[in-house]
Amino acid sequence: MTIRSEAELAGLRRAGAVVAGVLRSLERAVEPGVTTGELDALCARELARRDAEPTPARELSFPGSICISVNDEAVHGVPGARRVERGDLVKLDLVATKDGFVADAAVTVCVPPIAAEARGLVRAARSALDVAIANASAGLPLRALGRAIERTVRRAGFRVIRELGGHGVGRAVHEEPHVPNWDDPLAAGRLHEGLVLAVEPVVTSGAGALFEERDGWTLRTRDRAPVAHCEHTLVVTRGRPIVVTA
Repeated sequence: MTIRSEAELAGLRRAGAVVAGVLRSLERAVEPGVTTGELDALCARELARRDAEPTPARELSFPGSICISVNDEAVHGVPGARRVERGDLVKLDLVATKDGFVADAAVTVCVPPIAAEARGLVRAARSALDVAIANASAGLPLRALGRAIERTVRRAGFRVIRELGGHGVGRAVHEEPHVPNWDDPLAAGRLHEGLVLAVEPVVTSGAGALFEERDGWTLRTRDRAPVAHCEHTLVVTRGRPIVVTA
């Protein structure tokens, strides 16, 4: 989506505020013993309270209101009976629709006690997202955005999962363009003013190869290495972007 009016920006901001608020509630609820299904039910209640809908459930028939991926699960984890344990890395990835506008964000929650490498992994994902936000201005080549993300992650001693990347958003869960998290030579085009993007570094300490679980949704690392995932929805401007899910 490209924002073309103040009314559209206001609508997207409302959707972003929903996503940010629900994620804050869920972060507080992540603790040893809680099931991912219970977190999903909380998410559904919080969305309903804000007159919003879980977009993947509506558009893609995803079996939950939020994707919850734990440890070596990279993305699209299906909520269920799994209980959160001490030392887990819990990724909460929420896409919500409010008044026809769609926003997308993800956080990685560390459940103490967390090993030093896992803490570093999460810091690398957050730093890569910060770098991407700082660089995402109108005129930037799309390829350069991925280059900045990958360089930040590699300097921290980790690796981006190249199979996964960000995307356009705003009216649907996935829109053009695809936003690679690496210096992809096939990534053509430049960012333009008003473009709405979900930028999401997905980082691992392993090789980065993935496989799909039997549920048909969950993607996890083949070498069972842990994964961190951070994401925001932003609007490109001539200067610093507007981060609507902050």
